[in-house]
Amino acid sequence: MYVRHVGLTDFRSWSSLDVDLDAGRTVFVGPNGFGKTNIIEALWYSSTLGSHRVGSDAPLIRSGAERAVVSTIVVNEGRELAVDLEITAGRANKARLNRSPVRSAREVLGVTRCVLFAPEDLALVRGDPADRRRYLDELATIRRPSLAGVRADYDKVVRQRTALLKTLAPRLRADSSALETLDVWDGHLADHGARLIAARVGLVNELHPEVEKAYQSLAPASRPAGLRYRSSVETIETEAAAGTVSAELFEAALLAELARKRPAELERGVCLVGPHRDDLELRLGDEQAKGFASHGESWSMALALRLAAYELLRAEGSDPVLLLDDVFAELDTSRRRALAGAVASAEQVLVTAAVPDDIPSDWEVRRIEIGMRDDDAGRESEVIG
Repeated sequence: MYVRHVGLTDFRSWSSLDVDLDAGRTVFVGPNGFGKTNIIEALWYSSTLGSHRVGSDAPLIRSGAERAVVSTIVVNEGRELAVDLEITAGRANKARLNRSPVRSAREVLGVTRCVLFAPEDLALVRGDPADRRRYLDELATIRRPSLAGVRADYDKVVRQRTALLKTLAPRLRADSSALETLDVWDGHLADHGARLIAARVGLVNELHPEVEKAYQSLAPASRPAGLRYRSSVETIETEAAAGTVSAELFEAALLAELARKRPAELERGVCLVGPHRDDLELRLGDEQAKGFASHGESWSMALALRLAAYELLRAEGSDPVLLLDDVFAELDTSRRRALAGAVASAEQVLVTAAVPDDIPSDWEVRRIEIGMRDDDAGRESEVIG
C-alpha cells in the first residue's frame, strides 16, 4: 500500500497542497514550524479520523477558514481509492470515497492504513492511561474499522450515563423510575464496553510477542519488555491475564461491578466502571516502565509499540504506510540504526526532518523541500523543491 497523492485545503498552515508521491522513501525537509508535520498529521487523520497532536478538530482548520479538506489517493495491490475528508469544527465530518459521498466518515476507515512514529510517542510510556488506550483503540480500529462504531456508541453511553448520575444523584435512591433508567444505561455500557474490551484484550495478546521482539532488537542489553491489560474490574483483569477473550464473560463482569459500585457512583456522580478507566501496563522485567524506565528505555518501549503495530498490520497482507515524524532527531545512533533497519523493506516511508543529516546516510530518498511564505492571510506553508 502507498499514498500516490495528497491534497490539503486550509489544513493548519497549508492553504493549499497538491503533491504526487511514490512508493519508497520520501522526506519532507524544512525548518521546524514550516508545516512538515502537518502533512503527516493529515495522512494520519485520513487513516484514523483523529490527530496525534490534538484532541479536537478545531485546531486543524486554518485560521480564518470555515473548513479543512484532506484528499488522498491510495494504491493497494494495484487498485486506486480516493478519499476526501471535509473537517468542520463542531460538526460531523463529511467524506467521499472515489468522489461519491458516504453516509458517515467512518466508512472510509481502513482505506489508508498507516503506522505513525512521532515525538509524542514518549507519552505512550510516560503519559496518562488515556494515551495508551488511544494507542490500542486506534490500532484495533485500523485493523477492524467496524470497531469505530462500537467506540462511538460506548463514548455516547458514558456521556449520557454520567449526565444522568450528575443530574439525578440527589434523588436517585428514592426515585424508582430513575433507577430503572440507570439500569437501562448499565446494560448499554456493559454491552458496548465488553465488545471494546474484548477487542483490546485480543490485540494485547497479539502485540505482546511482537513488542517483546521489537524491544529486544532496539535495546538488547535491557530487561525484557511485556504488556498487561489492566481493568477497573478484577474479574476482567484476571481473565485478560490468562489470555481469555470473551465479550459475554466481560459483559457479565461489567454488570456485576456496576451493581457493586452503584452506591459510590451515586455518591460521586461519575461513571466508575468501564473500559474508559482501563490501562495498558508496560513492563520492563518486574517493574512498570512508567516511573522506572530510563529515557532511552522509554524511547525503546515507545518504538517497540509502533513496530509491533507495523508487524501486525503487515502480516495481514499489505504493508501499511510508515509515517516518521521527526523521530530520527529524537534517537541516539544505535536506536536510529535499529529503526532504520526495521523499516528498510517497507513499501512506502514518509519522513519529516529539519535537516537532511537526520536521515540515515545509506537511504535512497526523494526530497521535498518545505518553505513558508507571507501573504495577506498570514504565513502559509509551500512546497519549494
